[in-house]
Amino acid sequence: MFDFEAVGAVRDFVELGGSVLLVIAFVTAVMWTLIIERFWYYRTGHQEEKARVKREWDARADHSSWNAHQIRRMMISDVQLKLERGLNLIKTIVAVCPMFGLLGTVTGMIEVFDVMAIAGSGNARGMAGGVSRATLPTMAGMVAALSGMLFSIQLDRFARDEGQRVSDELEVVND
Repeated sequence: MFDFEAVGAVRDFVELGGSVLLVIAFVTAVMWTLIIERFWYYRTGHQEEKARVKREWDARADHSSWNAHQIRRMMISDVQLKLERGLNLIKTIVAVCPMFGLLGTVTGMIEVFDVMAIAGSGNARGMAGGVSRATLPTMAGMVAALSGMLFSIQLDRFARDEGQRVSDELEVVND
C-alpha cells in the first residue's frame, strides 16, 4: 500500500540535489495550496458571493442616483478584491522559485570548488557530484515556477473576466 521505494527515491533525490530542494519543495507546496484554494473559491465561494451581490443590488429601489452608482462600484470592487485575494502571493512565489534554484546552483558550485581545492582539478567524480548538486535545484525551481506560472495566468484571467461579468450583471439606470 505505502511505497517505501518512492520515499527512498525522494530521499536520494534530495541528497543528490542538496537541502535547497527541501526549501523549493516547501515553497512549491505552499504555492499549490494557494492555487487549489483559489480554484475552490472560484467554484464555490465566488458563486455564492456573486448571487449575494446580485440579490442585494436587485433589492435596491434606487439604481440611478449618484449614491447608487457609488454603491454599485463598491460592490463590484469588493467582489474583485475577493477574486484577486492571494493572486499576488502566488505570482511572488512563482518569481521566487527560480531564485531558490539559483541558490542551489551557487551552493553546488561551491561544493565543486571545494572538491577542486582539496583533490585538485583532476577528480572528475567529485566535480560531477557538485555539478549535479548545482543543476538539480535549478531544474526543480524552474519546473515549480513554470507550473505555477501557467495556473497563475489562468487564475488572473478568470478573476479579471469574472469581475467584469459581475459588473455587467449589476444593471444601472442612467438618467
